Amino acid sequence: MSEESKTISIDEAALEVEIAIKRLALMHLSYAKVLIDEFGKKKGKELIIKAIAVYGTRIGENTAKGARDLPRFSVHKEVFQNEMGEYIVRGCALAKVFKEYDELELGALYCYVDPAKSMATDPSQKIIHKTCEACGDDKCTLAVVETTEKDREIFDKKNEDLKHLNPYLIRE
Repeated sequence: MSEESKTISIDEAALEVEIAIKRLALMHLSYAKVLIDEFGKKKGKELIIKAIAVYGTRIGENTAKGARDLPRFSVHKEVFQNEMGEYIVRGCALAKVFKEYDELELGALYCYVDPAKSMATDPSQKIIHKTCEACGDDKCTLAVVETTEKDREIFDKKNEDLKHLNPYLIRE
């Protein structure tokens, strides 16, 4: 039997997703490090956040067309809603890699994907972090909040102010 036609278990599929997520995290850290090294910390961070906002926009546009946002396995160990309607996420596979490489500051910039993908789908609201594993917290707490006119303007322009779309992630 060829490798392609072999049926795999859910555990094997989850492992394959985990491998892909680790590669994504390493890619993010790699391009982020190059941008910081080439352009300095301030300009490098601006470019990283801008790239993540464009990436998040593409995800949001795909989601709006009916595509799924995340795979079912191995991105997070646990996701649930608390009594305030916030999403609690534990065991982020990306944050695990960012911690492993001692790159939480650069890794956390990846999390700008959340307001970007949500605003691309519905500009009147955004997903923000109130806590973040990639910032060193023990979990992510995500809230859906209304956007302001300034938020929508910043998002449309994709300028250096993008960092303000998710204030908790600003680490300067």
